[in-house]
Amino acid sequence: MSHELASQLTGKKCVPCEGGVQPLSLEMVQSYLKAIPQWRLTANGKGIERSWKAKHFMAAMDFLNRIAAIAEEEDHHPDIHLTGYRQIKIEMTTHALNGLSENDFILAAKIDQIPIELKQ
Repeated sequence: MSHELASQLTGKKCVPCEGGVQPLSLEMVQSYLKAIPQWRLTANGKGIERSWKAKHFMAAMDFLNRIAAIAEEEDHHPDIHLTGYRQIKIEMTTHALNGLSENDFILAAKIDQIPIELKQ
């Protein structure tokens, strides 16, 4: 089920969200998280996050540039953190909803498909 849902998410496009709708319910969020198991709910429950440790600085930058390209194409932009020259953390929320939307999960599933050289 989770692999099937992940495939469905990567086949979708993010849709503009200007607010006026409710964020996803906790039940829906938990369902979507099954499709992207390496992501977790943020402490405040209004976002999702994932971390990586790249092999080296250039591997981290290549990965971040690929994320930026997909985010721009989808017009849904995550918070991107690079610390210690190879520690990467991506956080997503739909600011207009002050919570999570399907867009966050679409982008997370697409980010999961991006290759990255990891520190062993």
